Amino acid sequence: MEGNCYTKMQKDTITYSETGYFSKLICQYLDQDKSVAPFYHRFPSLENFEAQIKEKQAWFTDASREVLKTSLQKQYAKVAISDATQTHIEKLGEANTFTITTGHQLNLFTGPLYFLYKIIHTITLSRKLKQQHPHYDFVPVYWMATEDHDFDEINYFRFKGKKVQWNREDGGAVGELSTEGLAEVLELFKTALGTSKNAQYLTSLFEEAYIKHTNLTDATRYLANELFKDYGLVIVDGNDTNLKTVFAPYVERELFEEVAHKQVTTQTTQLTALGYPEQVHPREINLFYITKGIRERIIRDEDQFVVNNTEIRFSEAEIRKEVATHPERFSPNALLRPLYQEVILPNLTYIGGGGELAYWFQLKSCFETMQVPFPMLLLRNSALIRTEKQKQKTEALSITIPQLFLKQNELVNQKIRAISNIDIDFSEQRTHLKEQFKSMHTLAAETDASFIGAVKAQEVKQLKGLDHLEKRLLRAQKRKLRDHVQRVVDVQNAVFPLHSLQERNTNFAEFYLEFGEDLIPALVEALEPLSGEFAVVTL
Repeated sequence: MEGNCYTKMQKDTITYSETGYFSKLICQYLDQDKSVAPFYHRFPSLENFEAQIKEKQAWFTDASREVLKTSLQKQYAKVAISDATQTHIEKLGEANTFTITTGHQLNLFTGPLYFLYKIIHTITLSRKLKQQHPHYDFVPVYWMATEDHDFDEINYFRFKGKKVQWNREDGGAVGELSTEGLAEVLELFKTALGTSKNAQYLTSLFEEAYIKHTNLTDATRYLANELFKDYGLVIVDGNDTNLKTVFAPYVERELFEEVAHKQVTTQTTQLTALGYPEQVHPREINLFYITKGIRERIIRDEDQFVVNNTEIRFSEAEIRKEVATHPERFSPNALLRPLYQEVILPNLTYIGGGGELAYWFQLKSCFETMQVPFPMLLLRNSALIRTEKQKQKTEALSITIPQLFLKQNELVNQKIRAISNIDIDFSEQRTHLKEQFKSMHTLAAETDASFIGAVKAQEVKQLKGLDHLEKRLLRAQKRKLRDHVQRVVDVQNAVFPLHSLQERNTNFAEFYLEFGEDLIPALVEALEPLSGEFAVVTL
C-alpha cells in the first residue's frame, strides 16, 4: 500500500475526560474509581482476560456451542462467506474459542461512523488476545439488533451535512422490514456521491445490500460482511429459533419471577444514590411478544399474560407452552438483550458506547441471580478523522488538540485573547474589586448592619458591569479579527459537524469517497484496543 493514506497515517490522542463529551460515570470507570467497582465484574485490562476465559469456559456448554455453530451456518447460507469468517464459525464449536462482541442497530448504510469503530475494536482486541493467549482463539462478533423496533432511529444517515432518509411505515421488528422504497433513496444518494471510482463502489455496495436483498436483516448482514469479511467478522442475528431455544429457560424465569425488574431496580438505586443516572428503566417483565408486524410488551395481569395493544392473552399454563413450542416469539428488550447475548455466546467482553455501558452497569446483580458470567465491559474506540490539509490548517492557527474539542464559543474566545493586542481578561480587576468590597462589608457591619445588603448588591452590580464590559470588548475584538475568527470556526466545523463529535453524525461514505479501500485498514492500524484514549487520526 505504498504512497497511500495507510502508510501516511498519523495518530494523536486525548483522554476521554479532556474531550468534554463523555459522562462522569464513564470517565470514573476508565479511571477505575472505586465508587464504580460494585457495578462491573472485571476491568478489561490485558492481565484480567485469563480469569474471564476460565470462568466462561467452565460455564459454556458443548451443546450451546453446537447450536451456535449450526445457527450461524444457516444464517450465512446465502452469503458469500470469506475463508476467515468460515474458519471462525467452525472454531466456535471448539471449547478453546471465545468471542469479543459488539452490537448495533440496523442503521441505514451503517448510520454514524462509530459503527465502524465498534467492529474494528472487536477485530483488534481479538488479534491482541491471540498474541497474548496463543492456545485460545478469539472471534470478533457483530450482534445485529434485528428485533429492535425504533425505526426512526435507523432510517437515515448523514452525508456531507445532509440527511439521506428512508421514509416508510414501520411496524414490528426492524430486521423483518422490507427494503421496498430504497431504490429511490439510492438515486438521491448517487447524485450526492458523484462519479469517481470510490463513488461507484459505494453505489454498488448500497445497491447490492439494499436493492438485491428483500429485508433489512439480510441487507445489513451483506453490508457488514462485505466491509469486514477479510477480518473474519462473524455476524449474529439473535432473532433465531434455535438460539432462542437455548434462552427459553431464562425467558420463563423472567415471566414468572420478574428477575430483571427486582435485581436491576435494586442495583439502579445504588447507582443513582451515587449521583449516576438511570440509563434504562426496568419493567416488571422485560420481554416483547413478536410475530409478523407486531413487537409488543408482555404485561402481567393477575394470572394472565397480556400482549400490549393486542387481543392476545395467555394463562400461566398457555404461556409456558408458548415458550416451549415457539421460543422465537419472545424478544428481550434492551435491558434483557445483554443476558440473551451472554447465554448464547462464549463471550468475554462487550464493546459499547458510553450509553450502552451505563445500562450494563445496572445489570450485574441480575446476571448473578441468573447464574450467568458477567462479561468485561470495554468502552468502544472513539476517533476523529482529519485530512493532512485540515491538520496543517489547525496547526497554522496554533489550535492544540485539546482546544479543538472545546465548545466553539470558548475556543474562539481563547484564540481572540491569544492574538489580541489588548488583554481582555478582567480577572485581576474582579479580584481587586472584591478586595475593596471586603473592607466595605466590614465597615457596614461595624456601623449599621442594615447596610450590608446594599453593599452586597452594589458589589454584584459592579461585578456584572465588569462581565458586561469584558464581553463587549471581546465582541469588538471578534469584529476586528473577523477573518481569523472565521478560519478558527471553519477548522472546527470541518471536523465537528453539527458542533458534535464527528463519529456520532458523519457516515463512513464521506471518508471512503476520499480514502477508498485504505480507510478500514488505516483505522485498524490506528485504533488501539486497550489504550483507553480518544484517537485523532490524520489520513
